[in-house]
Amino acid sequence: MIRSNVNTDAIKPDMPVVCSQDGQFATVDHMEGQDVIKLNKDKSGQHHYIPVSWVTSTEGGKIKVDRPGDQAMKEWSTTPSIH
Repeated sequence: MIRSNVNTDAIKPDMPVVCSQDGQFATVDHMEGQDVIKLNKDKSGQHHYIPVSWVTSTEGGKIKVDRPGDQAMKEWSTTPSIH
């Protein structure tokens, strides 16, 4: 896997997670290791996880990912072991 050039130290709790179309679809809970972001619970009380490899930017106080929100929500995981 190609490691992204994103500064993972800039990923902080409660940062908004926005899709490639700039719509917010989640909020950061915390980093889970070096490669996975744990997201805050959704309306049904479920945490989700996304890989750092999706992140294109941490600028402007938000995490931007490389895909539309609908796609991200279909592909995120409910466990921290993302490959």
